[in-house]
Amino acid sequence: MRALLLYLMSLFMALTHVYALPGLQKREAPFDQVRTRLNRHFQDAEEDEPDKYFHEATFHQHYDGRFGDKQLKYEERASHLSALIQTYFSTMNDIGAETWIMHGTLLGWYWNREILPWDTDLDVMVSERTLYHLAGYYNMTMHHYHIPGLDTARDYMLEVNAHYSDNGIDSSNQIDARWIDTETGLFIDITALRRNHTAEEARAEDEADAMMVKDKHHYLYDDIFPLRHSTFADAPVKIPFAYPDILTEEYGEEALSKVFYEHHRFDLGKEEWKTLRFSELHGSSGLSRNTSYWGMRLPLKHG
Repeated sequence: MRALLLYLMSLFMALTHVYALPGLQKREAPFDQVRTRLNRHFQDAEEDEPDKYFHEATFHQHYDGRFGDKQLKYEERASHLSALIQTYFSTMNDIGAETWIMHGTLLGWYWNREILPWDTDLDVMVSERTLYHLAGYYNMTMHHYHIPGLDTARDYMLEVNAHYSDNGIDSSNQIDARWIDTETGLFIDITALRRNHTAEEARAEDEADAMMVKDKHHYLYDDIFPLRHSTFADAPVKIPFAYPDILTEEYGEEALSKVFYEHHRFDLGKEEWKTLRFSELHGSSGLSRNTSYWGMRLPLKHG
């Protein structure tokens, strides 16, 4: 608790007020109810998926078109994503919500406790009990923060999918909730970890503690709990207990050792991802767009 208070003081992040918007609906909240600076929305409302709750922007799948109208530049995005994760965990800690980072966000934590520079969204998970608590008391609430490094105060909206209580696999509603930056449209995907009732009904001994997520990921209880305390993007966070096994299962062993990916190279000395220079992509490094290594992780070099 003391560490959390020191962190909040050091960031000078002040949650000034929280207010609620209209509650659960079959589709995401209409633009007119949540509009901020935009005169029109840029949502890709797919008519062929009438039961889908969350829709993405027409210009990029990792933006909410009710709030954003364009992609942020590479050099701008990192600070906004960092603010997203900082405000999210600050809010969840304040309300006592059980949550932890997962997927590509966890992979970024593994490398250097930072967001992967090519990432455009963030992923967290919550317990099923926490999801019901958020849906019952915090859905459509707006959270106001003053954040160092950003020119103006920001409002972040917590929106829960109306289908959050459905326990089965649902390709249209894999995301149970989102934490959304209402200035840029960037968001955090929130999914709930649930009991795998199908496995329980089968009474398989090795599936006694089977857990699942709507996006078809499966875990054992001991893969996740007890949660570990750590830091990520300068915020106190929690991570799953068996994170090496989880990352290896999802991304393969190479993801934990390869130092080239998405036009970046991991600097082992500085422990940070660097954008590859032109000479490294063409010529001296032997890499070019025509090689099989373009956009792939390369073997870790020792010595």
